[in-house]
Amino acid sequence: MSTWDEPLRGALGGSARAFKDKLGLHTLGDLLRYYPRRYDRRGDLTDLATLAEGEDATVQARVLDAKRRTIPARQGRRRMDMLEATVTDGTGRLHLTFFNRGAYHQTSLVPGRLAMFSGRVSTYRGRRQLDHPEYQLLDEDGQEGERARAYAEELIPVYPAVKGLDSARIAVGVEMALARTADLPDPLPPQVRDRYGLLGIGEAMRKIHQPSDWPDVGAARKRLKWDEAFVLQIALARRRRLAEDLPAKPRPGAVGGILDAFDAGLPFTLTDGQREVGASLAERLDAAHPMHCLLQGDVGAGKTLVALRAMLRVVDSGGQAVLLAPTEVLAQQHHRSIGAMLGPLARAGQIDGAERATRLALLTGSMGAAARREALLDAASGAAGIVVGTHALLEEHVTFADLGLVVVDEQHRFGVEQRDALREKAADGRPHVLVMTATPIPRTVAMTVYGDLDVVALTQMPSGRAGVATHVVPAREKPRHLARVWERIREEAAQGRQAFVVCPRIGDDDAGTAEEEVGEGPDGDGPGNRPPLAVLEVARRLTEGPLPDLNVEVLHGRMPPDDKDAVMRRFSGGETDVVVSTTVIEVGVDVPNATVMAIMDADRFGVSQLHQLRGRVGRGSLPGVCLLVTDAEEGSSARERLAAVAETSDGFALSRKDLELRREGDVLGAAQSGARSSLRMLTLLKDEELIGRAREEAAAHVAGDPELTGHPPLAQALDELLPEERAEYLDKA
Repeated sequence: MSTWDEPLRGALGGSARAFKDKLGLHTLGDLLRYYPRRYDRRGDLTDLATLAEGEDATVQARVLDAKRRTIPARQGRRRMDMLEATVTDGTGRLHLTFFNRGAYHQTSLVPGRLAMFSGRVSTYRGRRQLDHPEYQLLDEDGQEGERARAYAEELIPVYPAVKGLDSARIAVGVEMALARTADLPDPLPPQVRDRYGLLGIGEAMRKIHQPSDWPDVGAARKRLKWDEAFVLQIALARRRRLAEDLPAKPRPGAVGGILDAFDAGLPFTLTDGQREVGASLAERLDAAHPMHCLLQGDVGAGKTLVALRAMLRVVDSGGQAVLLAPTEVLAQQHHRSIGAMLGPLARAGQIDGAERATRLALLTGSMGAAARREALLDAASGAAGIVVGTHALLEEHVTFADLGLVVVDEQHRFGVEQRDALREKAADGRPHVLVMTATPIPRTVAMTVYGDLDVVALTQMPSGRAGVATHVVPAREKPRHLARVWERIREEAAQGRQAFVVCPRIGDDDAGTAEEEVGEGPDGDGPGNRPPLAVLEVARRLTEGPLPDLNVEVLHGRMPPDDKDAVMRRFSGGETDVVVSTTVIEVGVDVPNATVMAIMDADRFGVSQLHQLRGRVGRGSLPGVCLLVTDAEEGSSARERLAAVAETSDGFALSRKDLELRREGDVLGAAQSGARSSLRMLTLLKDEELIGRAREEAAAHVAGDPELTGHPPLAQALDELLPEERAEYLDKA
């Protein structure tokens, strides 16, 4: 009986090495899942007299003559054996040219032999010809025409090829592998196949690689998409079930506690969406198994406020909460903003502290020894109900008295090991986990990448936000428009307002800069292959040129933490007019007086990142403007991205656009993990309904058979299509 993990050598013999070395294919399953990129036809059956140059054609003709000759070796080219043949169908003549294996072809193409020939028509020295055409010899049994038409209409799979292993050779290898599919174990349970009218796995493999017609291709793709969706959802359903089986301490809050005092002191009314999401989180925190929840929302929807109210509920229950941020700038910003929101409620033990209060601690890697000792003591003793920090929180010597809630900001910046490191710091069971993402996520991505988390969304924006107008500034095409950018910043500064200027890199040869400092756009070095604009250079040009009388400061990730914090304090306090920064200000920075953002080389950033960046302005009652400065040419894909950002402020709509512009593998981490994506057929946007059904079927299957013992081929498929490192990646995305 054949298996999916059977070494390729068993099916291909000695030729298996080429598939291993050039394509990274090791097993029968690897090769069978190396699907055609597209399908071609040989071309319509055509009379020789009507052939046109450049068309793909199939002709039925007799061989008139076939002659071999040798082309001498030349510098850089070895000697070649060549066969030239002439064929006719009675309406005209066509010349055929075969390079190498001339003796083999001459044996088949003898004068008078009837055959079909397929290829692209070209002209050489006034003669129409086919270079190295495919051909099939015909027997003269009176059915030549019918057979020729079928041959011409047959779908030919075209595979992603590499040097030394072309599509035709891959097709030969696949044909040998298909001979072993009759008894391959089918990973999809029979009841699922029957319910949705899906092909068996062997038939699906034959039809995807050797289809008779387009309906074959459609039926095979439907089945293989189900395999991918179902296996992914099985993995996520099992992860959800395991989480539900873990113990956690319920955190019911307390009447008249810090949360009630905080709500009573808010200078605004919570939106309906914030109340609904807050109630949903409260219900999950009350449970005796750990909450695993993803909180998403558009820029400015109030995610941090909702997370803070959940943290206060845990503090009121006698526990502690941790907020993990990816950068020191963001951690410090969270510490300042939460401290400002809580006021006396965060100053327990101090003269101006509230009667019922807690402490707020900050822990980062670059803190001084005395401040670090104090933060560690507050966390370990339980005096600090809320601890904000960076990766420093993950260190082994950091302990907590009663860790009840872990809030992870910008989840995609952390790995599964880091999230688990915090989970293990809970003394009594597992802590509740709330993951926040500032990038709205399409439903299908939420069902796959975040499928092991319960997803809650904030879709309602708080009132009083003036919003942001976004414009594309084509600096190369219209230099006057770039000059207008600096004029606009001067005008805003004259009214006491402030501005950001964002650049893709720091400068001073920063090729090794951390990922947080570099734009994520896909366009490489951009127009003219010049280096991206840099913070240090742009800041110098602005102070020497269009903004000489404004207070301009720089901010980037290589600055000492105290310096970064000082820059943000001065900017927040209104002392600085313009901050020229990298993307360290992408999330969490809240300066309501900032009204203008100019993003230089905006084409080097992704759609979602641009949306997050512009969310730093227009956060108060003053309207904001975001200017996307670019040298990208009109009509390019880069300009298409920028136009999409300028046309809408709806982050959920932009997230779908972002997904359309990116490869599926990137979405699920194949590029980052170094493995090929397990999604080869499934398209996250187009297959939303299928993914939803697969999720329901997987949940039902795992509920009845959590260990997958009732259908071993499914367990095997889980190991093969989603090995452990890929499964863990779903926690990282």
